[in-house]
Amino acid sequence: MTSTCASRRTHDQFRADVLAGLSRPQKRLPSKYFYDAAGSQLFDRITELPEYYPTRTELAVMREHAAAMAARCGPRCLLVELGAGSLVKVRLLLDELVAPAGYVPVDVSGEHLRGAARELAADYPGLGVHPVVADFTRPFELPPVPAARRVVYFPGSTIGNFDPAEADDLLGRVARLVGPGGGLLLGIDLRKDTAVLEPAYNDARGVTAAFNRNLLVRINRELGADFDPAAFRHRAFYNHERSRIEMHLVSAAEQRVQMGGATFAFRAGESIHTENSYKYAPTEFAQRAAACGLRADATWTDANGFFAVMHLTAVP
Repeated sequence: MTSTCASRRTHDQFRADVLAGLSRPQKRLPSKYFYDAAGSQLFDRITELPEYYPTRTELAVMREHAAAMAARCGPRCLLVELGAGSLVKVRLLLDELVAPAGYVPVDVSGEHLRGAARELAADYPGLGVHPVVADFTRPFELPPVPAARRVVYFPGSTIGNFDPAEADDLLGRVARLVGPGGGLLLGIDLRKDTAVLEPAYNDARGVTAAFNRNLLVRINRELGADFDPAAFRHRAFYNHERSRIEMHLVSAAEQRVQMGGATFAFRAGESIHTENSYKYAPTEFAQRAAACGLRADATWTDANGFFAVMHLTAVP
């Protein structure tokens, strides 16, 4: 498939997902579409905010235990990072890996990914870096790199953005991608007090609000919609019953939005559900992964029990 055809297919899928999501009784947009170039840059800013604990906590866990994680990955492994972003955390792992066969960052934001991959390749001249622009929630092909073992690296608690059935599907596909004996190293955000959780998604500087609204800016630019992003306010809260943070864009007034010949009416106070972030207990997640063909081998956490990095092995 040519890059032009792939781009057209991605655009068509984006349009179909938006139209379907806005047609639901509870309007919803897939969070994977946050990450155009502007969205990726905004998320990088979010990770540096004082309220946003996940990134700095995961980095601290990585710094302390990267050698043990690399030992679990093994020598000559092909490391495949899903939702690679800015390639910051993976450097801690790469510094400890023994003779890695290669590194494959996978991300849907092509421009952002290629720039980050060039920088990393310059810093690791002996490492084969093979960026793949793809939606990792759908099947994609790995480059044919000989390796002793395949290991998927999935940091940042992104697994929490998937509803339980979707998370199970992704875990099963990862197990098949790495094959029996292959590995998965992933970050998991753990359950904790609401006083810690909610400010992380409602920062005082409004960066998360801008990140949320940028999804509407992208839909306007790429799909020809006429959203007024300023007419929607950011809302994020912890849903105790479902153990998840929910992010919404709430219509500030009664309004209509047009896109592709369709008109979508909004009541004042009606929301578009844009993201979930599920929080887990390590034992609960290990049980879920086991049902998907992945056995938990090791878990590393911070002193506060805010965040965990877990290694799992695919079993036949």
